[in-house]
Amino acid sequence: MRAVLVTGASRGIGRAVAQAFAAQGDRVAVHHRDSDRLAQDVLAGLPGRGHTIVRADLADAEAVRVMVEAAVADLGGLDVLVNNAGIYLWHPITEVSYEQWQEAWRETLAVNLTGAANVTWCAVQHMKKTGGRIVNVTSRGAFRGEPRHPAYGASKAGLNAFGQSMARALAPFGIAVATVAPGYVETEMAADDLNSARGGEIRAQSPFNRVATPEEIAAAVVYLASDQAEWASGAILDLNGASYLR
Repeated sequence: MRAVLVTGASRGIGRAVAQAFAAQGDRVAVHHRDSDRLAQDVLAGLPGRGHTIVRADLADAEAVRVMVEAAVADLGGLDVLVNNAGIYLWHPITEVSYEQWQEAWRETLAVNLTGAANVTWCAVQHMKKTGGRIVNVTSRGAFRGEPRHPAYGASKAGLNAFGQSMARALAPFGIAVATVAPGYVETEMAADDLNSARGGEIRAQSPFNRVATPEEIAAAVVYLASDQAEWASGAILDLNGASYLR
């Protein structure tokens, strides 16, 4: 039974990841920023015992430190970190003001990239003593491009590179680091796009004519966090239903 911290676990992919780890007997810390009711609902639905809720704005470095320490205290250690939390802001370069452009970049990078890096630093202070697994959740957009959400695409490309750097840095400590890069997933974050006039075109991007379920992404995360997946350290697993091949 392992201790697992999942960021952004109150909904979507993070919720499915928390449920998948709990279903195999692990203890899970459900992180959220400002969704306490949703986090409580997730916690109540997790099988097993020993789970907890932790809160932090990942853009706040000190709050990140306190959050990770709370997760470690509540779980009795930390074996797995899943960097899933992220924000997705609309800011096409030709349609926003300079001030809006700067704010979108600042907010997105602070959470999606620097926030994940800070959570990782704090987690590694514990994992380097015993080993562990880190799985980052990025995006197909890191490779394909995100014309309406460029800071999101750039932040996820940065997280891909960060994960590979950490795979090299942390292997001597018995810590494997891998990444999943989903395309569209049936989540609240993607709902506006999937329910818009573009919904049919988005689904048709995959030859399966659908988008992923959160549970499909969670299954890959659980595998990459397993003992059997150490040799996948440094890998970036595309999970986009052949909608974008590279």
